[in-house]
Amino acid sequence: MFIKKDKYSPFMPPIVPSGFNQTAFNNFILEHKVIGFFDQPITLKSGRQSNWYVNWRKPSEDVALIDELADHIIDFINAQKLNPDTIYGVPEGATKIGIITQYKWATWANDSNEQNKYVLAMGRGKPKEHGQSEDRFFLGMPKGRTVVIEDVTTTGGSLIETIDNLKSVSVDIVAAIGLTNRMEKRNDQLTVEEVVQRNNVPYYAMSDALELLPLACQRYRPHRDIVRSVEREFNEYGIKPINLMHLLVGGV
Repeated sequence: MFIKKDKYSPFMPPIVPSGFNQTAFNNFILEHKVIGFFDQPITLKSGRQSNWYVNWRKPSEDVALIDELADHIIDFINAQKLNPDTIYGVPEGATKIGIITQYKWATWANDSNEQNKYVLAMGRGKPKEHGQSEDRFFLGMPKGRTVVIEDVTTTGGSLIETIDNLKSVSVDIVAAIGLTNRMEKRNDQLTVEEVVQRNNVPYYAMSDALELLPLACQRYRPHRDIVRSVEREFNEYGIKPINLMHLLVGGV
């Protein structure tokens, strides 16, 4: 259960983590409208059309919200017993999330304030055309056991590219974590989890569409036409179909 905003603050003595709370994290997503619906379909980064979205921009732009989000991520990392040295955000969408979470993780874990034990790693959105790999891809290269954070995974293109870049400089990737998995199959019919694991990296999702969309339907009450469109999306792209219409009894 989430205790308080600054529970992993560097200005407090180390405390025992409270454990990841899935309900609290889902409520955080809903309260801050990270998930929602479009009246008209939009084109996703993957090229697919969709009537629903997952967008972590608002929590990433607000100091208090990104602080709270970092606590959820640290709770999840502890629950999976990953014990990283570096938490690294996929550039550029998860860069700030990775930086803030790494800072909080390092100051909480490193109670001796030992220098050079933890780094603030940051990837370049566009690699430089020259120089050594650690300079071409990074503004601060990850070190030690590294957990990669992605905000939204659909087909996993950005995440796989990041994993490839990290492996090219021999970074030890112990896990990849998606804040939200859209639970879709790629054009080759593989899931993001399957593709990441083919790179010998365990994949975890802190939340997923199959659990969030029913909650979002109940909370936001989208028009029936939108809900039918979302159901058709999952019939075409989803890991499995989703049934949402029954949640709109008495709705629009």
